[in-house]
Amino acid sequence: NVTLFSSSNVPAFARNNELSDTAKALTGGGSGVSTKRISIKGGVFRLVAGGKEVASIDERHLDVVIVRAAPKVSRIFYAGSYDADKIVRPDCWSNDGDKPDASIKEPQHHTCMGCPQNEAGSGMGNSRACRFQQRIAVVLANDIEGAVLQLPVPATSIFGDEEGDKRPLKAYARWLSAQNIDPSEVKTRMMFDTRSESPKLFFKAMRWLTDDEYPTAVSQGETADAKRAITMTVAKMDGVVSKPAELGGKRPTKAAPKP
Repeated sequence: NVTLFSSSNVPAFARNNELSDTAKALTGGGSGVSTKRISIKGGVFRLVAGGKEVASIDERHLDVVIVRAAPKVSRIFYAGSYDADKIVRPDCWSNDGDKPDASIKEPQHHTCMGCPQNEAGSGMGNSRACRFQQRIAVVLANDIEGAVLQLPVPATSIFGDEEGDKRPLKAYARWLSAQNIDPSEVKTRMMFDTRSESPKLFFKAMRWLTDDEYPTAVSQGETADAKRAITMTVAKMDGVVSKPAELGGKRPTKAAPKP
């Protein structure tokens, strides 16, 4: 199923395609941009394009390379029920987690911190109705030249404590940073916490990228798709530091990617 997004069999002329007006008309997509993304609904890795699931992955883990990440944890609020696989406009959202987006006509509050939707108990149980989320752009580790995929990481997968070498996103980023390792330099394994009732991810570094893979990963992080993947817009609503040697191999020589 992963090969649906693979570039290995795509002819050179068809790579980095821009959809024609004909394709947009047939898909009903209009002139908008369709972001390919990964959903973790139901504790399964699902590949979604144009708001529709096109593939699911049986394995409980998925190896990727993180090529770009939103600079801040965002917030998103739906007054009604929320379906992660449908592209719908939220009632309020924030890219920086500090204040509502300027495009919102009726924000819930002028600041996120003082918003009643940010209070414990405003959501189900003792949760907050306004959810934390961090968007990252990834490529599949076995197809680094392939499609850039958006992954909206929920709060339960962002914050929390590490369990051995399995870490939530923030703890994983701190572990890498303490060793002066950039996420785009390694293959990252995303795995489900099988003890969690709701979908929750852990992140683990598997190996260094090769000297051939690294420039491609850097280039992928500079693409328009990667920049769109980490930006929330109405159009897309939808402890102990181990040594780097644990990754296996040695740090690759960083060759400056070609423009």
